[in-house]
Amino acid sequence: MGTTAQQGLADTILAHEAELLPEWIRQQLAALTTRRDLMRDDELREQSTLFLRRFAKSVKAGATPDVMAEPWTETRELLDQISMSRARQGFTPSETAQFVFSLRQPMFEVLRRSNSSDFDRLTSDLFFVTTVLDKLGLYTTEVYQRGRDEIIRRQQQEMLELSTPVVQLWDGILALPLIGTLDSARTQTVMENLLEKIVETGSEVAILDITGVPTVDTLVAQHLMKAVAAARLMGAECIISGIRPQIAQTIVHLGVDLADVTTKATLADAMKHALQRNNLTIVPTR
Repeated sequence: MGTTAQQGLADTILAHEAELLPEWIRQQLAALTTRRDLMRDDELREQSTLFLRRFAKSVKAGATPDVMAEPWTETRELLDQISMSRARQGFTPSETAQFVFSLRQPMFEVLRRSNSSDFDRLTSDLFFVTTVLDKLGLYTTEVYQRGRDEIIRRQQQEMLELSTPVVQLWDGILALPLIGTLDSARTQTVMENLLEKIVETGSEVAILDITGVPTVDTLVAQHLMKAVAAARLMGAECIISGIRPQIAQTIVHLGVDLADVTTKATLADAMKHALQRNNLTIVPTR
C-alpha cells in the first residue's frame, strides 16, 4: 500500500469520524451489556476517540502492517494503557480485544461507501485495515496477559506478607506464627519480615511457631534453619515452637540436627522460656 493511498485512508477515517465513532461505540456497548458496571460511557468514548485518531495518525505516517514498527508507537502505547487498566478493572481477555476487533465492521462500512466507485482502492484499504486491526487486537491480549500476571504476582506477594506477620509479644520478644506450606519464596519473606522487626524493636528472642505447618520434610527443616541462622546473625535467639509428636518423629527420622536450636511443644512454653531468658516472670495478681 503506497504512501499516497495510506494518506487517503487516514483522511477518510478522520473525515468520517462523526459517523464512524458512534457506531463503533454502539457496538462496544452492545458487547459489554453485562459489564457496564466496570466502565463509564464517557471513559469508553474518550478511549475510542483517542484510539481512532492515533490509528489515523499512524496510517498517515506511512505505517506498514507491522504494528511493532515505529509509526505505530503511539497507538501501541495507548493500547498498553487501555489493556492494563482493563486487566485491573476485571475485563476478560476477549472483552479487552473486542475494543479493537469491534472497529472492523464500522470501518468496513465507511470505506465501502467512500470507495464505492474504486474497487481496487477499496480492496487495498480493506486488506490493510483488516490485517492491522487483527494484529492490534492480538497485541491487546498479550499486554492484558502481562498485566494480569503482574497483578497476580503482586497479590501473591501481598498474601505472603499477610501470612507471615511478626508479632511483638513482649519487650524484646517476637513471635512469627507460620501457617501452611513453607517454600523457598515464603522463607525469603519470613526472613525479611523477621529481620526487619528484630532491627526495629531490638528484640533478643524470636519465636517461630510451626503449629500451623501441616508437615515438615527435609526442605521445610532447611528453610527453618535458614531463618534461625539469619536471626542469630542479627543477635537474636530463635525458639521453634509447635513441635507436635508426629513432627518430632519426622525430624528424627529425617536426621535433621536441631541440637543447637531451642524447641518447645507449644507457643506458651516458648513464651515462658523467652521470659526466663530475659529474667522476666509473670505472676498472678490478687
